[in-house]
Amino acid sequence: MGANTSQVSDLSDNPTLKALVGTESISENDPFWNQLISFTFISPTSSGESKLLEEAVIPLAKILIENNPRTGNFGALVRIFLGRTKELKISTECQDQLFIWQAHNALFMIRCLLKVFIREMSEAELHQQFSYQERAPGSCGGSEDLLEELLSNLVHLIVEVPLLDITYSILFEAVTVLLVFFSCQLFHKDILRDGIIYQHIMKGRCMCLTSRLVKTLLYNFIRQEKCPPPSTHIFEPKAEGGLLYGLASGVASGLWSVFTLGGAGSRAGIDQEHDPLPLSNQSLLLLLVLANLTDGPEWPNPYRQAITCFRNTQDTSSLPVEQPHTFQINFNSLYTALCEQQRSDQATLLLYTLLHQNTNMRTYVLSRTDMDNLVLPILEILYHVEERNSHHVYMALIILLILTEDDAFNRSIHEVILKNVSWYTERSLTEISLGSLLILVVIRTIQFNMTRTRDKYLHTNCLAALANMSAQFRCLHQYAAQRIISLFALLSKKHNKVLEQATQSLRGRQGESAALPDYAQDLSVIEEVIRMMLEIINSCLCNSLHHNPNLVYALLYKRELFEQFRTHPSFQDIMQNLDTVIGFFSQRLEQAGSDLSVERVQEVIMKGAQALPKDRLKKFPELKFKYVEEDQPEDFFIPYVWSLVFNSGVGLHWSPHGIELFSMDSG
Repeated sequence: MGANTSQVSDLSDNPTLKALVGTESISENDPFWNQLISFTFISPTSSGESKLLEEAVIPLAKILIENNPRTGNFGALVRIFLGRTKELKISTECQDQLFIWQAHNALFMIRCLLKVFIREMSEAELHQQFSYQERAPGSCGGSEDLLEELLSNLVHLIVEVPLLDITYSILFEAVTVLLVFFSCQLFHKDILRDGIIYQHIMKGRCMCLTSRLVKTLLYNFIRQEKCPPPSTHIFEPKAEGGLLYGLASGVASGLWSVFTLGGAGSRAGIDQEHDPLPLSNQSLLLLLVLANLTDGPEWPNPYRQAITCFRNTQDTSSLPVEQPHTFQINFNSLYTALCEQQRSDQATLLLYTLLHQNTNMRTYVLSRTDMDNLVLPILEILYHVEERNSHHVYMALIILLILTEDDAFNRSIHEVILKNVSWYTERSLTEISLGSLLILVVIRTIQFNMTRTRDKYLHTNCLAALANMSAQFRCLHQYAAQRIISLFALLSKKHNKVLEQATQSLRGRQGESAALPDYAQDLSVIEEVIRMMLEIINSCLCNSLHHNPNLVYALLYKRELFEQFRTHPSFQDIMQNLDTVIGFFSQRLEQAGSDLSVERVQEVIMKGAQALPKDRLKKFPELKFKYVEEDQPEDFFIPYVWSLVFNSGVGLHWSPHGIELFSMDSG
């Protein structure tokens, strides 16, 4: 080939690539193809590198779009890849690195071109690009649907080729190409509910591999395999051909060195530092994309079915009714991976999906005796709410809400004692129960939301989780008890402020008949939250008063906060019990004398809690809230999943221009 391409900008002048995208058909038997796919590179794993590469590929891809109807060279490239993959499993067993290397390179080129095709054309036009047959002598193009053949081949590759150092790159590439196929959703504002690619994946030849694909993607996530060092999965150019078997060593050493973006291994350390687990991350993103595909007009999403019904490998019970696409996986390994990976949105979303949709997994998680390993990372997400996107915070809260639906969970978290929670920096927590920490963090999230975002759904879900827990509050830490009362104080202050603003506005508009809808709405929301807080406090007092002297102490210390609500028509009923408790303990403290120490006050409260007759407190219905997804949840989840792919996909870059599915500041 002669020329030595060392800059991305030189790609458009590369004679080999110019031939591929040019006006001449190239027979699949031509040595050109071996030359084309015999290059050494490390696939870009950072968005910056991918951006540079895509900018160089776009003009070439556009030329190919124009010429491919006459040459069929894109279809020939796809068939070259398919020909290599037929023996891929055997090549792996025989450690035939050359075969794997060339198949990977062909697939990488297909991915680069596909990504531009999908942005530039409709799905029907994309399908057409696969259907053009080469017209050169020696053509072996048939009448098969090449698009479906490629999709089916990629799924087979992912589920059948074992994950080894020498196969890591091609497996990563296969997962990435499937993500690219589905990326057409990015360029549509409306949710895509049907289409050629959807039908092939959902009910075509791929459907029989549904459970195996979901299981493989889950295991890729579980295994958290690091990207092997470059020397184990790429070929270094050798003198006199060496491992290249004489196949265009000039190409390997020079023309395609651009794909190392500075030479083999020169950026590997940086890329692996940014994302050392590219296959794990990409597999999780693909799994979330598949799980959130909408049901077809006449068929359910098989991938969601698989996620809904898979079971633990230790579960030997027989199913009364055979469920479609079911399989078994090691729940202990999955639980461990979920605990370790909650820093990322996508791992939190997977945890939510499994807890909400798979009853087997939810039952298993709730049976664990080490729930702190899962709950602490979720609480850390909420504690750093100002650093997280709103969707990540929302999913973390929903997970807590789902967990608190279980009474055994609500009891057990107060039995787990934590020492020195390092990320909780507001106060020094040398010893606190997991339950008290959960209360502290959730109330802190409500307070943050009230002063910043004012998202009604967020604080509603926070309060629902607290309400579910309230009857099981046990031995609340003094800080947790204080935080409950401080939230009520904040609500009371906001309530009074809105009332004052409404009164002033009415005075300024005397003689006008116009109402004050904004103030009325604000007041209604605040009073709804106040009512919920009073019900939470009341639930704790009615069910576990003798377990919570710190809450009684905090209640007495701030008793004046509750005075204004005693006669309020919205709160009179619920205030009766609080009045009873405050009055009962106030009387006992007066009888104990004046100038009491904190320790003496707590002693009086402890004894009083045992003496207060339970029948003096009015019974209210049990507080229980259950999470239910909104109607048409895909309107939330599909844009969210694709925002994660857009922001976190390894080695994938899309220009913000042309993205229709979500705004760039969403989440």
